[in-house]
Amino acid sequence: VQLQASGGGLVQAGESLRVSCTAFGGTFSGYIMGWFRQPPGAVREFVAAITSSGGSTKYADSVKGRFTVSRDNAKNTVYLQMNSLKPEDTAVYYCAADESYSDYLTAKITPYDHWGQGTLVTVSS
Repeated sequence: VQLQASGGGLVQAGESLRVSCTAFGGTFSGYIMGWFRQPPGAVREFVAAITSSGGSTKYADSVKGRFTVSRDNAKNTVYLQMNSLKPEDTAVYYCAADESYSDYLTAKITPYDHWGQGTLVTVSS
């Protein structure tokens, strides 16, 4: 499975941005998909995850109420809609796929088998 993230860019605080991640190969509709981010000089952290059907989601407390994860299995694509962006949201955003075929959502990095290359989101104040 190859994951290709896109949609990053430079925005001002308070604005919105949507990043996307398209999967090539594998069985996208069977995977849990996650979004993580790595701020400058910091470790990678969990942002959001969605079950294979899209019926359940999980968010980090820092983005809850501002970010929405969704997916389109017909397009092999997962999205992260980011609203009310803050400078502290500045990071490289990574998508990841969990091939376990379970519906257990976790904030841990270890269950994810495949990672995209990342897309940079910069929020200016």
